[in-house]
Amino acid sequence: MQISSEIDSKKATTTDRIFHHIKSDTEGSTIVFFAGIHGNEAAGVHALNNVLKTIREKDIIGEVYGVYGNIKALQENKRFLHSDLNRMWTKKQLKALKLKENLTDEEEEQSALFQFINQLFATTKSPIYFIDLHTTSSKSLPFITINDALINRKFSSCFPVPVVLGIEEYLEGPLLSYLNTLGYVSVGFESGQHTDPEAIKNCEAFIYLALQHSGILRINEVGKIKKNEKTLKESSNNIASIFEIIYKYHIQPKELFAMHAGFESFQYIKKGTALATSNEKLICSDYNAMLFMPLYQNSGDDGFFIIQAIPRFFLKLSEILRKIQADNLLTVLPGITWHDKRCGVLRANLKVTRFMAKSIFHLFGYRNKQLDETHVLLYNRERVSKKEMYRKEQWY
Repeated sequence: MQISSEIDSKKATTTDRIFHHIKSDTEGSTIVFFAGIHGNEAAGVHALNNVLKTIREKDIIGEVYGVYGNIKALQENKRFLHSDLNRMWTKKQLKALKLKENLTDEEEEQSALFQFINQLFATTKSPIYFIDLHTTSSKSLPFITINDALINRKFSSCFPVPVVLGIEEYLEGPLLSYLNTLGYVSVGFESGQHTDPEAIKNCEAFIYLALQHSGILRINEVGKIKKNEKTLKESSNNIASIFEIIYKYHIQPKELFAMHAGFESFQYIKKGTALATSNEKLICSDYNAMLFMPLYQNSGDDGFFIIQAIPRFFLKLSEILRKIQADNLLTVLPGITWHDKRCGVLRANLKVTRFMAKSIFHLFGYRNKQLDETHVLLYNRERVSKKEMYRKEQWY
């Protein structure tokens, strides 16, 4: 599904990477679809072209954008050229980007995307939805990935596909994690395997439903809604549970990693199952759980993930605890203090927190990142979430 011929060569050398923009005369929400953040994942570009070319200004309330991610990598059908564009959205990297004169290919792409995002914030006061369209190297059901904020959970529940929480705890610098720190609804959709034609169909169905549930489409065409829901239900084997990542195998530099053939996302595996080899040594599962995004491509350092379903009781409990801001109680515990209360960031001493299960912090909405050898920072998306912006939306 290489798309180099579909990308205007002029666009590759300018900051204008918007390949679809539809704006109505009536004020409403804004939805931004990113496609091709990884250049070997072209299904999102094809799907946006197929869906958005059928929509006119009179069909919508608000604004719709289709935005190229990594243009140069898309032209070469490569995940990236020098560095992964979807691992660069950290505060440190963005600060350095402003001061740097000679940019790499991916830094040029990031600079253009950053400019577009900031311009959008400066000109748009209505609710904004950010959707990042992806595919996987292994065969997979379509699924949603989100940072664990309640507004993301609520919006994701509109779609009949599995939802996976907690990926921000295992990946450094995804675009959506950056947008979540700013409080916006930000959803990743993985539509299937890179070259599978079904991935485009799943993506088209998701795009249509996203336009519908965000309130941007003027007309509720029940037939179209049911048709697209049916597409996603069948592709996802009627699985619409919420899962949590509990483990990631990280590939080290110069490591010779090889996933065993035949594994798929959402495949149940038993403890002891041989999954891959590292420098010709077997890697076996330590869990009775589900495999998630096994790596079958030469680029990337995420070997595979392990996920498990979250019981509905804990999902409801976590929602209640977050609404009453029960996380204030955490600072009563020894070794835990506020690092930045306004942004919902706790600082915890590892000597203390190593005796506390991750699931306790997850209930309160915190995901952890290692700070140094003795401390971790715990990030909470609820405190920065722009709940008031979305409160009047039909799905809220």
